[in-house]
Amino acid sequence: MPEGKIIKALSGFYYVLDGQQITQCRGRGVFRKNKITPLVGDEVVYQAENVTDGYILEVKERKNELVRPPIANVDQAILVFSAVEPDFSTILLDRFLVLIEANEIDPIICISKMDLVPEEKLEEIEGYVKDYEAMGYPVITTSSVTSDGMEKLTPYIAGKTSVFAGQSGVGKSSLLNALNPNLELKTNDISSHLGRGKHTTRHVELIDVRDGLVADTPGFSSLEFMDIEVEDLSYSFPEIYRAGQLCKFRGCLHDKEPKCAVKDAVVEGSITAYRYDHYLEFLNEIRDRKPRY
Repeated sequence: MPEGKIIKALSGFYYVLDGQQITQCRGRGVFRKNKITPLVGDEVVYQAENVTDGYILEVKERKNELVRPPIANVDQAILVFSAVEPDFSTILLDRFLVLIEANEIDPIICISKMDLVPEEKLEEIEGYVKDYEAMGYPVITTSSVTSDGMEKLTPYIAGKTSVFAGQSGVGKSSLLNALNPNLELKTNDISSHLGRGKHTTRHVELIDVRDGLVADTPGFSSLEFMDIEVEDLSYSFPEIYRAGQLCKFRGCLHDKEPKCAVKDAVVEGSITAYRYDHYLEFLNEIRDRKPRY
């Protein structure tokens, strides 16, 4: 039986890429019975009489999956955050980083709209770039208007399945258009009333960009830590996890315990105060989460 990858799901149809051919398929009824929903990114076994009349027979085991956006088998997430319009948000970026790291997906930080940064704000943005690079994250500054940073992004994309994710209005579609002008993805300006972008991407689709597959995903702003436990949170803050290896108590959560190496590192400045504040905020959010039954 032929095998391929789902690159688009729309109106009950799954579009399976096998080599250069795309076959339109439906899911078998047994998937609904077994509560299996094929996702974009799934490796599948299918059968087809022709390119418009196929059936997915089997969904292969996933290495990871995201719920929002619904996609599987992602190699990396390119987290797009604008320098301005909307302003760069470290707490929202950290929220994305935690969720991406918890799903064992490699994050790459992309700061967009650098052409719009006023002179007086440039030093602040450059400071954030240095902070996140020191934590171990790749950070690329870009502009879809001037094309700055596009060639730095290309090596990350080639040969990988990537998710472009971030807040609405940060310019994800504009960046993808700059990377591949043939896409002509719809873009929208920031709503001046709401201060955020209008949703322009309506479904998840893997598209061919610079020799890789990229998902342009719907923008979203509500991100909850439903599947992360308090003792696991530090894994998603690499600099906190590293410093935490020196804590006196095993299982230290780095908030109230004495002789905590993380709190010492914050005082010394090797962990930035805003990252530690975000860690504590997320820790309390997880603690206050209502149990699910």
